[in-house]
Amino acid sequence: MNIPRSFIPSLFTVLNAFCGFMSLIYAMNGNFTQASFFIIYAMLFDGFDGIVARLLNTSSEFGVELDSLSDVISFGVAPSFIIYNLYFKNIETFGVVVSSFFMIFSAVRLARFNVQLVGFDKDYFKGLPTPIAAVTLCSYVIFYNNRIFSEETSVYFIWILAFLLPALMISNFKYDTLPKFNKRNIKKYPVKFIIILIAIILILLTKGEGIFSFCLFYISTGIIRSFFNFINPKKRRIMNTSESNSKESADPGLNLK
Repeated sequence: MNIPRSFIPSLFTVLNAFCGFMSLIYAMNGNFTQASFFIIYAMLFDGFDGIVARLLNTSSEFGVELDSLSDVISFGVAPSFIIYNLYFKNIETFGVVVSSFFMIFSAVRLARFNVQLVGFDKDYFKGLPTPIAAVTLCSYVIFYNNRIFSEETSVYFIWILAFLLPALMISNFKYDTLPKFNKRNIKKYPVKFIIILIAIILILLTKGEGIFSFCLFYISTGIIRSFFNFINPKKRRIMNTSESNSKESADPGLNLK
């Protein structure tokens, strides 16, 4: 039996969805740390499917849709379920509404991404990527919630993250994409690769605890960039022109997301 090459990246996408399902099971049983770890595993599989699709040149519209559906499960439904069972379960209807923001806004974010998808070699995402939002929450739950922070402080942080992260997903803030790892891009984006290398080293040295700090740093870049673009209209016009040219020159047949 001949297995098409497109099956391989789709397999990683399915594993992404499976990790989201495992996260739901662990959260239902009250093991929020393990539930959060499975969302981090899901992000790794979500990254692998794009890398494999690039290597095999097997991108397709089916892959885009499957990826988005899997992302809604792993980075929308699962985080919502975690924070609902962790903190908002006893607040009745209001708790259900607040917990659902992750799920709802991640779906909106991914739908907007698919509708606006023209090319795939872009420098920026519009809005905070759903995997980063989910991993920010989960890394907080794993390493900080009721550990470094007191229970009272942890509650405040959960409330902030429950509102802030979904809002950033549907915002117009621009966030850097991960460039392809090759010599040309290393020369073109040296700062990006240096930051990625530093982040990997810090995460390894802190045994994963640095994930949350790196996520906060990444989140701040979009906000800071928008602030400087706001006070510098000339730079904003240049960026908008560059983005338009990128859309026009991108290859619509290459689907990496």
